[in-house]
Order: sequence, then structure tokens, then C-alpha cells
Amino acid sequence: QVQLVESGGGLVQAGGSLRLSCAASGRTFSPYAMGWFRQAPGKEREFVAAIRWSADITKYADSVKGRFTISRDNAKNTVYLQMNSLKPEDTAVYYCALTSRRTGVILARPQDYAYWGQGTQVTVSS
Repeated sequence: QVQLVESGGGLVQAGGSLRLSCAASGRTFSPYAMGWFRQAPGKEREFVAAIRWSADITKYADSVKGRFTISRDNAKNTVYLQMNSLKPEDTAVYYCALTSRRTGVILARPQDYAYWGQGTQVTVSS
């Protein structure tokens, strides 16, 4: 089993920055990729960014390209999401996710990720 624990959410003004962290643990920890998704009230969960665990390959949603950066620290089993130039529309609960499926590409659908964290709230005020 795999456990994911997010941290770093909070309240920030538009234009500000936040850094989310996701620490992974578990006996069967063997990730292919880890990603971040978000869900705003009344909306479906949407892909934000993902990174391959053993290669410098990343994928971003168009809405966050140039503002968000995903990175990882393999030694700490931790993935990060640096969020800059935040906008009110970035307000959501942010979830960390992990997939062990070796598909050759980074997938961006929630159903492609088997393990999820509990989520951390990000609120951007205007």
C-alpha cells in the first residue's frame, strides 16, 4: 500500500506564490509518475501537472503552464508543486496522486492514478 500526504496549502493574494509538497511512503512504493490534480467546488477534478519518477519528463495543464513547476526529490520520496502568479481561479483543493502503470507517457486522467492524498486547500483572494 502507498500513502500520500500533502502539505503547503493556504490563503494567498492574487499574484502570490505557494509551494505544495507531497510525501509518499509504503512498502509497495514503486511510482512511474506522480501528479497534482485540483477540484474546485461544483467542478470535476482536473489535471494540473505530473512528473515521471525516473526521468526528467513533465506534463502541465495549459492553464498553469509558465506559472507552476512540478519537481521531485527521489531521496525524500517527495514531489513538489511551486505555484507562482496565482489567480483566483486557481482556488481549489489540490490532490497529490501516484501511478505505477508504466505506459510510456504521462497520463492526465484521474482514473489513471491509483493512489491519492487527502488534499490540501489553496485559496487565492482577489
